Amino acid sequence: MRVETPRPPVPAHPTAQPASLLARYRSVRAATEKLCVSMSAEDQTVQAMPDASPAKWHRAHTTWFFETLVLEAGLTGYRHFDGHFRELFNSYYNSIGAQHARPERGLITRPGVAETTAYRAHVDEAMARLLAGGVDDALADIVEVGLHHEQQHQELLATDFKYLLSRNPLAPAWLEHPSDLPDSLTAPPSTWLAHGGGVVEVGHDGNGFAYDNETPRHRVLLEPFLLASRPVTNDEYLAFMEDGGYGDPALWLSDGWSAVQANGWQAPLYWRSTDDGWTTFTSSGTRPLAPDEPVVHVSLYEADAYARWADARLPSEEEWEVMAVDAPRNGTFQEDGGLHPRPAPAAPDGRPTQMLGDVWEWTRSPYSAYPGYRPPAGALGEYNSKFMCNQMVLRGGSCATPADHIRASYRNFFPPPVRWQFTGVRLAKDARYAV
Repeated sequence: MRVETPRPPVPAHPTAQPASLLARYRSVRAATEKLCVSMSAEDQTVQAMPDASPAKWHRAHTTWFFETLVLEAGLTGYRHFDGHFRELFNSYYNSIGAQHARPERGLITRPGVAETTAYRAHVDEAMARLLAGGVDDALADIVEVGLHHEQQHQELLATDFKYLLSRNPLAPAWLEHPSDLPDSLTAPPSTWLAHGGGVVEVGHDGNGFAYDNETPRHRVLLEPFLLASRPVTNDEYLAFMEDGGYGDPALWLSDGWSAVQANGWQAPLYWRSTDDGWTTFTSSGTRPLAPDEPVVHVSLYEADAYARWADARLPSEEEWEVMAVDAPRNGTFQEDGGLHPRPAPAAPDGRPTQMLGDVWEWTRSPYSAYPGYRPPAGALGEYNSKFMCNQMVLRGGSCATPADHIRASYRNFFPPPVRWQFTGVRLAKDARYAV
């Protein structure tokens, strides 16, 4: 898989400062700690699989970013908390130095959780001194990258910890099921929304923060297409399963069929068949499968096979983006609590619903550079461009994504077999073949 949801570095515009930047710094850092309030020291130390990292490591690595890329350059006389951390909590920045082996992060029992907390406090105090005095635009931009980087790790922390708890035979709950979520919500019928195609512009429009993989803005030619008004639901995906979808090789990409056979996939990750019907493991424990919630925790292979079964396809990332630009922002985000997708709300005026939030939506687009893209110089150039191979683009964010972290031009990416992220499906069709 891609290492820590790598992302491009330089925002499009200077960041406001110093008071507003310091306030945002404190807010983002506090949100990370809030996710860990109910975790024990043991919870934060274990690594459930090589693709996931312990919560303690996420907390330390995001702190390492500010210490290494901001304080070392920006604060005269800065004293490192522990010089060994420079290697221990480096993720993949080869130009900065060596890294501890990724699959062995769960073996780092020391420093412990208390020392990691002290490390965060040490860096936070130094960052407060630095930001209170004001920094130049170039350093402020790196701070803003660090904040968005930490928000990415908040989502990774949530998905990694959910997977960890799912491996516990007791299937313990992490969060309480929010009392304000009506479990009886139903999704609106899925309809096809038409786009006439033509030459369109995609990529970041220059307003506010953007990662460099969202740039430069450029023109593409789209054929007329149809996009589903909402994501595929559990009930709809169950129909695919009951029709023998996992047993029909004609529906699957070659690598996908191999993955099904090798891994014994018969349902999305966390689904279990019981005498009383299907259940799913959530951040609030095991619950009966809700038919109208978006299907989640499916791989690109499963999303593609479902689309073939439904006589449709996955959208390209450009098709997805042009439909998302004017869509209502009515999804579920990290701040809503529960870390679980909700049924799609209705969308006014025939526009698509739930484009942002709830589930990351697989596209059929390989993750590669936009025309004219050039990676930034220096260590931050490693943040994104070197991952532009063997990945597929996802769009839209999820129920674990902070609301102010996502936008229509945001490009997420993972390898096709990934299932432990909050990944879902939205269908598309070529208009010329639509009945």
